[in-house]
Amino acid sequence: MLKLNLVLSLAVSLATSTSFAQKLTIRDAVDQGLANYGIIKAKAYYVQSALQTNEQVKRDFWPNLTVVAQQDYGTINGQNGPLYGFGGLGVASSGAALPEQNWNSAFGALYLANINWDIYTFGRRKERIELSKADSKRLEIDLQQEQFQHKIKIAAAYLNLLASQRLQKNQQKNLDRALVFFNIAATKAKNGILPGVDSTLASAEVSRAKISLNQAGENVKEQNNKLTVLMGINATDLQIDTALVTKTPTQLLTTDPTLVDNNPVLQYYKSRIEVGEQQLRLSNKEYLPTLSAFGVFQARGSGFKSDYTTDLHAFTRNYWDGIRPNRQNYLLGLGINWNITTIARINKKISAQRYTNDALREEYQTTAAQFVAQLDAADVKIRLAQQSDIEAPRQVSAAQQAYNQKMAMYKNGLATLVDVTQTLYTLNRAETDREIVHINLWQSLLLKAAAAGDFDIFNKEL
Repeated sequence: MLKLNLVLSLAVSLATSTSFAQKLTIRDAVDQGLANYGIIKAKAYYVQSALQTNEQVKRDFWPNLTVVAQQDYGTINGQNGPLYGFGGLGVASSGAALPEQNWNSAFGALYLANINWDIYTFGRRKERIELSKADSKRLEIDLQQEQFQHKIKIAAAYLNLLASQRLQKNQQKNLDRALVFFNIAATKAKNGILPGVDSTLASAEVSRAKISLNQAGENVKEQNNKLTVLMGINATDLQIDTALVTKTPTQLLTTDPTLVDNNPVLQYYKSRIEVGEQQLRLSNKEYLPTLSAFGVFQARGSGFKSDYTTDLHAFTRNYWDGIRPNRQNYLLGLGINWNITTIARINKKISAQRYTNDALREEYQTTAAQFVAQLDAADVKIRLAQQSDIEAPRQVSAAQQAYNQKMAMYKNGLATLVDVTQTLYTLNRAETDREIVHINLWQSLLLKAAAAGDFDIFNKEL
């Protein structure tokens, strides 16, 4: 049993160490972000809510069936004269119009079933259902465009983190070189070969390199946490894959500008226009009347007898006699309801909706133009980034050679501290440029994918 526990513990330990050793790729980051990010989850719930609303709108046109059971106790003094039950507050007592008030009272009851159905709405029913469908489609497309934009954001954050880590590595190398330079200067100054000022200046150079390294570390942490937020996970130090540092995208051909028409963001703007047009069609139908069918069946019970009008003692206060139904009535009918003043109100509603639709079209056109311009700019950025990516290694090689030469001359007393410092700056700048230029090539490709609305343009090069 002890041996089995040791084997299991070893297996768990190996699995854990393997999982921690595995580095995060862009694809992994995107998948986690799509699964965990709160805004995407929220919009998925909005879609489900809209689908339920579709069913609710359909059921709004079902017949209204009302069942009522009512039992009362009171008097039935009647009076000749008009009465309006304002707000449902009038008492619906019925009985003989007697010459004076009396307080005879008995139980009574009312049981009824009522059905009311708008059997024909002149197209409003259909348009409301279509409006609900258009709105749910808008929410589905909104979810898709949010997912697409989130992929772009995660990929951009990943590249920023990669760039910041590479720059941090360069600053560490620069610090290492500065320390070597300082040790040489300090040794020579101690032995009286060089003046002490060289050692002091070299020490300042080390301090500057440490400050630059600390600043690079701050930037790494900031970019790291931005990525974790987009991935929907707790802040933690990510171990990302550095394969993109040595890999160069190959398929960088110019993209057809018409591809922006399929951009998920533009599709969302189109869906908003479709909802507006559907709302306009529904508003036009609100001019028309509604044809309704209705039916009522009721049963009544009363403790007052049929001859109560001639014999005021012909009633009983017995509960069961009062609530037992002994009279029934039914009613069937058709009715048409048309509020003529609606025409004046709907005119302004339609005008407002038309202006809204025009605004939505302008937003679509402006956004489409921005994507076309962004696509064109991305192609130029890619071409220039390719050229810079070719030149960057040459710059590093030349700067490294110059630094090595000056360091060798300085060791032999043939160069000054200023000469070495200048080559140190040049080499650090060249290494920084190399990292930035190469990451810029990937970022330019990502910009192209964002404009074209096709993440696969970027994803297939990974």
